[in-house]
Amino acid sequence: MAKIADLNAKTSDELSTQLGELKREAFNLRFQAATNQLEKPSRVREVRRTIAQIKTLQTARVAAEAK
Repeated sequence: MAKIADLNAKTSDELSTQLGELKREAFNLRFQAATNQLEKPSRVREVRRTIAQIKTLQTARVAAEAK
C-alpha cells in the first residue's frame, strides 16, 4: 500500500496515471474474485484504500488551488 508521503511527492499527472492503473487493477481483481482465482484477497482492500487516498489528495489539491 502506498504511503501518503509518497503520494504527496507525486505530481497531479502522476497521481492521475496511478489512479487509472489502480482502477484497472481493481477491475481485474473483481473478475478474479468472481471466478475464485484470487491469489491474494488482501490486495483488493489495499487497492481500494490507495484509490481513496489518491482521490482525497486530488480533491485537497483542487481546493487549495481554488483559494
